[in-house]
Amino acid sequence: MKLICSKSNLLHGVNIVSKAVPTRTTMAILECILIDASANEIKLTANDMELGIETKIEGEIAERGIIALDAKIFSEIVRKLPDSDVVIETDSNFKTTITCEKAKFNIVGKSGDDFSYIPFIERNECISISQFTLKEVIRQTIFSIADNDNNKLMTGELFEIEENQLKVVSLDGHRISIRNIELKNNYDHKKVVVPGKTLQEVSKILPGSAEEEVNIFLSENHIVFEFDDTTVVSRLIEGEYFKIEQMLSSDYDTKVKINKRELLDCIDRATLLVKEGDKKPIIMNITDGNMELKINSFIGSMNEDIDITKEGKDILIGFNPKFFIDALRVIDEEEVSLYMVNPKAPCFIKDDEGKFIYLILPVNFNAATN
Repeated sequence: MKLICSKSNLLHGVNIVSKAVPTRTTMAILECILIDASANEIKLTANDMELGIETKIEGEIAERGIIALDAKIFSEIVRKLPDSDVVIETDSNFKTTITCEKAKFNIVGKSGDDFSYIPFIERNECISISQFTLKEVIRQTIFSIADNDNNKLMTGELFEIEENQLKVVSLDGHRISIRNIELKNNYDHKKVVVPGKTLQEVSKILPGSAEEEVNIFLSENHIVFEFDDTTVVSRLIEGEYFKIEQMLSSDYDTKVKINKRELLDCIDRATLLVKEGDKKPIIMNITDGNMELKINSFIGSMNEDIDITKEGKDILIGFNPKFFIDALRVIDEEEVSLYMVNPKAPCFIKDDEGKFIYLILPVNFNAATN
């Protein structure tokens, strides 16, 4: 095999597919990036058996062929090459020469025939969504998936399609994030759970253009994302997702309208007094026209007042400050509405149009000590 392409094209492709190279594996071939120039295009592929990414790059194929190269070494070499054309040549023993200007590397590759190609998925109904919207909806929900494997379903996100509505849900046992997106077309009802890792990697490599689209295909066990010259194939998480409708009450005894930036900044300031791993809650004392926020920690204490519009009862309630910060950071509205029932029931942050709902469970605190 012999191919020539610019360093920038090669590096761009390597950076995309590297997201699917496993950090630990017993199969050495999976630690490789496959360079496939056996047809009329140059394709790079990586696959960890759960997530596979393939991307096409521009370049000239002088001699067709296929080779698997160690992803770590190959990507480091490409990263440090001069900004010029790169020539990659292999011989029948998989010895690979990478040349760029006066730099020349010799490394040994592996047979491309042993590589696990990403599975072919029937592309039946295509769901289209703008790159920008998909990137945003992941950003607005991904923070509330669980980061341990105790419950596999909590490490993924629910994607549910009903006619022209896409609902994306994540939860970790302490909070729920829901985003509702309007699609351009109507689709049959579909419900899948996509691994959080897949969505994080898709979000990183999505350019995020508002004009360009992502085509999504679903099968029984896989989801496919196609955009630009890249295809991402991921296994789905099996199992029945949680029945979140039962957790979403529209009843409330207290409704608070508050400036989002003020609330976010205030909670952010309060966390200066909380060490990593410290479980000190932020206490909200809500009365007519005023929300007093207080935090007491081993370092010190802080309290601050914010003007609010309140309907209903006064309430004294405590929350994990990080959960509030995570939700407020991804809300674009200037004002937010908080809905509460009592100090032991969840707080809902939601808009009037139903585009988003963030549910946060309160934490117990001893009112006498605060």
